[in-house]
Amino acid sequence: MSTDRIPVMIPWLGEEEAEAASDAVLSGWVAQGPRVAAFEQAFAERVGAEHAVAVSSCTTALHLSLVALGIGPGDEVVVPSLSFIATANAVRYVGAEPVFADVDPVTGNLTPATVEQVRTPRTEAVLAVHQGGVPADVHALRAACADWDLPLVEDAACAIGSTVGGKPVGHGALLAAWSFHPRKLVTTGEGGMVTTDDAEWATRLRRLREHGMNASAAERHASNKPVLESYLEVGFNYRMTDVQAAIGLVQLGKLDAMIARRRELAARYDELLSDLPGLTPVRDPAHGQSNFQSYWVLLAEDFPVGRDDLLAALADAGVSARRGIMAAHLEPAYADHPSVPLPVTERISRDSLILPLFHTMTEAQQDRVVAALREQARG
Repeated sequence: MSTDRIPVMIPWLGEEEAEAASDAVLSGWVAQGPRVAAFEQAFAERVGAEHAVAVSSCTTALHLSLVALGIGPGDEVVVPSLSFIATANAVRYVGAEPVFADVDPVTGNLTPATVEQVRTPRTEAVLAVHQGGVPADVHALRAACADWDLPLVEDAACAIGSTVGGKPVGHGALLAAWSFHPRKLVTTGEGGMVTTDDAEWATRLRRLREHGMNASAAERHASNKPVLESYLEVGFNYRMTDVQAAIGLVQLGKLDAMIARRRELAARYDELLSDLPGLTPVRDPAHGQSNFQSYWVLLAEDFPVGRDDLLAALADAGVSARRGIMAAHLEPAYADHPSVPLPVTERISRDSLILPLFHTMTEAQQDRVVAALREQARG
């Protein structure tokens, strides 16, 4: 067994982030403040949105998006089961019911056809995911949702820097939720963002993230007169800190280089795996480009070893791969939740795995990953 383990992901963090965090600490303003506002502005500009609202995680971003839409008990929201469980959980947070739809076998994303299969008179929204950085065809989904008179929320947790039709994911989105978890390209440790073009929603989202307060801490501190805040509705404590935002600003400046390197590594994987039977790598869809937040491969049903055995063999070879995207409807938390048959979701979830991909990955490390795969493909 190799002692030089290849991780599945390494965040690109260094002295610039450390210095930015230190500056925030030394400034005396470590809670939500001016750096959060600067990060919001930079992020909105990057994704082509009018407004960005920083929050504590992508999960809270999804939750607030559904609150803003007025989704609640008795409502249904169509979601993919093929997603991290937070996507479905956010629907439950507002008392609504997630309705699981199947996905496209190539992209792993919702399509108008898969949504149509499960849409009912109780459907009040569609929550689409840009899975693993592979952009969903939002132009088709937005058009379909417009015909159905349904709002479309985009779970863009993994998709910063991905594009649809040459525009950034998030451009033109009604509401999009983003993640800054360390597995994502841009990280603040934990953290999230909501983007929207609607100024009234942005104002309410900022209020909701801060206990429903009508005057933020930054506004109160900036005033030369006492500000007596009011609490206009029941809100939440979903704030981001200035320390996190300081790191996020540095990370955002590295994004183009991150994407270029990840796409270069993904192309090399494609080349190295092109003659290996039984593996189908993730690809750019016709409608856009991926940031390759994840590089996953789908095993043929007659591959010599099953996915779980392959993961174990790779681990023995010093390669830290991960199972592919989970299927929420198969998890114990949703054991009693009704669902239509989801054959594509179950196939992808059962037979896919995520290979190591990070900006400092060397060709030698990539060669080791491919060699370990080839060894198992021989049976």
